[in-house]
Amino acid sequence: MTVESTAARTPRRSAGSKAGTTGTKRTTRTTAKKDAGAKGTEPQLVQLLTPEGKRVKNAEFDKYVAGVTPEELRGLYRDMVLTRRFDAEATSLQRQGELGLWASLLGQEAAQIGSGRALRDDDYVFPTYREHGVAWCRGVDPTNLLGMFRGVNNGGWDPNGNNFHLYTIVIGSQTLHATGYAMGVAKDGADSAVIAYFGDGASSQGDVAESFTFSAVYNAPVVFFCQNNQWAISEPTEKQSRVPIYQRAQGFGFPGVRVDGNDVLGCLAVTRWALERARAGEGPTLVEAFTYRMGAHTTSDDPTRYRGDEERQAWEAKDPILRLRRYLEGSNHADEGFFAELEAESEALGKRVREAVRAMPDPDHFAIFENVYADGHALVDEERAQFAAYQASFADEGGN
Repeated sequence: MTVESTAARTPRRSAGSKAGTTGTKRTTRTTAKKDAGAKGTEPQLVQLLTPEGKRVKNAEFDKYVAGVTPEELRGLYRDMVLTRRFDAEATSLQRQGELGLWASLLGQEAAQIGSGRALRDDDYVFPTYREHGVAWCRGVDPTNLLGMFRGVNNGGWDPNGNNFHLYTIVIGSQTLHATGYAMGVAKDGADSAVIAYFGDGASSQGDVAESFTFSAVYNAPVVFFCQNNQWAISEPTEKQSRVPIYQRAQGFGFPGVRVDGNDVLGCLAVTRWALERARAGEGPTLVEAFTYRMGAHTTSDDPTRYRGDEERQAWEAKDPILRLRRYLEGSNHADEGFFAELEAESEALGKRVREAVRAMPDPDHFAIFENVYADGHALVDEERAQFAAYQASFADEGGN
């Protein structure tokens, strides 16, 4: 399940110290069994809740969810349902022309809610542009996520108000931001942790490799949370990596683990474990949440051009919300009244999101041309004039 060196278990060093200067020779040893990426073997997967809603035991990770109450289980279910409802509403609003673009999280609710609820208030999050469920867990109002996608602001919240950084569009760069922030946390002597979210596609970026190197060398208190949703736009994971993503951590000297990304309890347990390691000074961890992007990469993408319906149907049977509902019902932890009340709350959220977006101002179509050059530029002026003519071509003959 994990690949861990003795270096990865040493106490946290000062961010200003150098690795390997103690004069003591250390021998690296692994705690893993045979390479899970070898031919004829399958990567090890942490799973606490099966697609059928059955609770399975795990000697290593059960303790991290042992205290979860029925009320908290209902809370996890509520989080996932409301996050999915918000996401669906945002997708519809984009189709209606209210948003310029939207990146759906459909199918990834368990990975985001499970990991998001594992965080403490003083932990810091560096997201990509799809972490709507994590934003929900951090108390960011869903409507604040939409201004950027409408083009009326650069992010609708104060990152320090929720310890949730602004969305990052550049692929993979937030892992470096997280690593630097975590090195600062260590230098300040704080016991909080940092988590960086990224996708399987971002794992191919040099920024991610650099962040792995720096975090390992400086023993930074950071968790790298990769949501492997199988597709980097139209590129499947197997064309990006010859080994499972979590095994890449081995080469950098810290542990990696693959968890069922559609199992909210598993994601909660594994992330708690990784965060505790970080806070205890044991350095970084790579978590690969093995999940699936049920919809398009963004609303500008057509997934039917590169994957078949049978693949999606197979993953629909592993739906994260359905499996938790089955567990709640089978354990008598929720009744029909709970689900009916949640359905009403879900519809109210959708209505609030619609009204909030439609009350937002229209984006300034010419703002893109501002602040490109400090003193202006002839080419930008030419492009602005061309765009103005294009916009004017849509005007009615009567001037309306």
